[in-house]
Amino acid sequence: SDHMENIYGYLMKYTNLVTGWQYRFFVLNNDAGLLEYFVNEQSRHLKPRGTLQLAGAVISPSDEDSHTFTVNAASGEQYKLRATDAKERQHWVSRLQICTQHHTEAIGKNNPPLKSRSFSLASQGSANSPGVQRRPSQNAVSFFSVGHHRLPTGKRVPIMQPDHLVDVREMMSQAEGQQRDLIRSIECLPVSGHLTSLDQDLLMLKATSMATMNCLNDCFHILQLQHASQQKGSLPAGTTISWLEPKISLANHFKNGAAQNFPAEINKPASVREEQSTAEPCQLTREPEEINPDEELEDICDNKEDDLGAVEEQRSVILHLLSQLKLGMDLTRVVLPTFILEKRSLLEMYADFMSHPDLFIAITNGTTPEERMIRFVEYYLTSFHEGRKGAIAKKPYNPIIGETFHCSWRMPKSGVATDAGSNFSAHSPSEQVTLSKDTESQTELDYYTVKFVAEQVSHHPPVSGFYAECVERKMCVNAHVWTKSKFLGMSIGVTMIGEGLLSLLEHGEEYTFSLPCAYARSILTVPWVELGGKVNINCVKTGYSASINFHTKPFYGGKLHRVTGEVKQNMTNTVVCRVQGEWNSVLEFTYSNGETKYVDLTKLSVTRKRVRPLEKQGPFESRKLWQHVTESLRDGDIDKATEHKRALEERQRNEERLRAETETPWCTKYFLKEGDGWVYHKPLWKAVSAAQTQQTDIN
Repeated sequence: SDHMENIYGYLMKYTNLVTGWQYRFFVLNNDAGLLEYFVNEQSRHLKPRGTLQLAGAVISPSDEDSHTFTVNAASGEQYKLRATDAKERQHWVSRLQICTQHHTEAIGKNNPPLKSRSFSLASQGSANSPGVQRRPSQNAVSFFSVGHHRLPTGKRVPIMQPDHLVDVREMMSQAEGQQRDLIRSIECLPVSGHLTSLDQDLLMLKATSMATMNCLNDCFHILQLQHASQQKGSLPAGTTISWLEPKISLANHFKNGAAQNFPAEINKPASVREEQSTAEPCQLTREPEEINPDEELEDICDNKEDDLGAVEEQRSVILHLLSQLKLGMDLTRVVLPTFILEKRSLLEMYADFMSHPDLFIAITNGTTPEERMIRFVEYYLTSFHEGRKGAIAKKPYNPIIGETFHCSWRMPKSGVATDAGSNFSAHSPSEQVTLSKDTESQTELDYYTVKFVAEQVSHHPPVSGFYAECVERKMCVNAHVWTKSKFLGMSIGVTMIGEGLLSLLEHGEEYTFSLPCAYARSILTVPWVELGGKVNINCVKTGYSASINFHTKPFYGGKLHRVTGEVKQNMTNTVVCRVQGEWNSVLEFTYSNGETKYVDLTKLSVTRKRVRPLEKQGPFESRKLWQHVTESLRDGDIDKATEHKRALEERQRNEERLRAETETPWCTKYFLKEGDGWVYHKPLWKAVSAAQTQQTDIN
């Protein structure tokens, strides 16, 4: 009762994507059990701008940072709030939790629970039996009978001992089994009739039971932490025990009636135990590793993606997922079902954008700035077809922080487009510099080498950095991308936030570019992918720029995957090239001289990337890291793939929690933070600049 005091003060409140965070004056009314907010303190005497009933609410500190927390009301309304520091957040969270508990218990006293009833599904008989027929007044929830049990009054709950925790774990396992039986019983119902497996009330019951088990798992974890702290002494000052992410992912119920096991640690496959016990990445050597392209072999792995089809088997999973999402909701932290995954990491997907290295190298072979810009646009537009593996609506693995991917391409010099009359082997004396011994030995080879490296440099937000270079042609590209997913109703949108930089060192030119948004459409029928949005390519030195529009399909009529664009000289505002077509089919380039060129993407030759064999890869290289998930998906064993995926994600969460508790910053391996972006630690432009400086000193 000493803590049942009214508190007030300013907090930041998240409104929406447009408005963002705004300062508001909040008042905790303990007597009424209300959290109210006003525009400012001066308007406190006016009607509140918003009010939340705290009875039955859940107050959750966020794991995004140490300042944010959420208030989830029983009505479904949510406030996302941010304090000025961790201490103020703890103060608000503690007071809100005390008030919530008080008013929730008061409601419980005024509304005693129903008499104990058995937990069973109504008997299922023939379609005409009374157990199956549903009266109009009977809702889905009343179709089930749920047991309620009350603790004996007047008895204090004893402090948990280790053997009691074992008993709790056994009871939790029984509850998990009952919850699985409930899910199976719902999903075994017919898809049509009076009571179906797609009934909204039943879907809500599934979601509620899953949320309950997640909450119980979190509470059990807190008990374990408290017991561990009693053995080691008190928790360090300032330590808070936060709610964890869901322990039961949606993928556990991806099959109708499929039984899921929650085995003890000793019963887990060795590969899963290995994934969970791998050492903390930041404790491994974080020194950049120089990958020798000669160790890489032509990729023989052909992970063809099967079409998802009409997703009939997974319809209940999709509907369940939709029941938990809201329009505009950020999907970064949502656990998506495993069956929608591609058999590659997002980092490898970025590498597949380079599957036409001949067009990439040919950019620098353009004899004029205009031609080089047009060639870059041509390469840019042809990269998405292979990078997206066509229009199959599947999602690559979310990279683990510290994950890397390396590969290279070898392109015969005769296969790279040049222009008649140009001699690209002749350079001025200042350009005839030796970059490395490797370069010296490669001058006699009949192929160019393009090397690629990508790294997941951040987890929240999820940011990837990637870099590619062709030393022989003195060109490189550096980019960082933050993938931000949003739920849009019957589709999912992915915004690619970031910027890329192409450097043509022979010409002293830099081209900045952005990436389009991607959309997964018709997620309840036949999912498909389209690109959308406007991207810009710009070269400040030459004054040439390109504007490209990826058009999303209109509601009625219109073509799929349509793209249009133009290249122009900014100083004269003259359009020198126009392009139109489909980014996964045929593109038409029309030049200022009236000539037209067609590029059929389906007939373009794809150069296979070269990767090191798995046995030579490090533990955090993409294919080695995800190998068990990929093998399980390839074998069609979704259960096993889900288990391996969950082990990797749980390990990442544990490591992140440990770094937060010890205040240990994450150490990247190949990319360095510069301003708002990430730059490769040894970009080619630095090597060329250093070599030219050395040559000048010699002269």
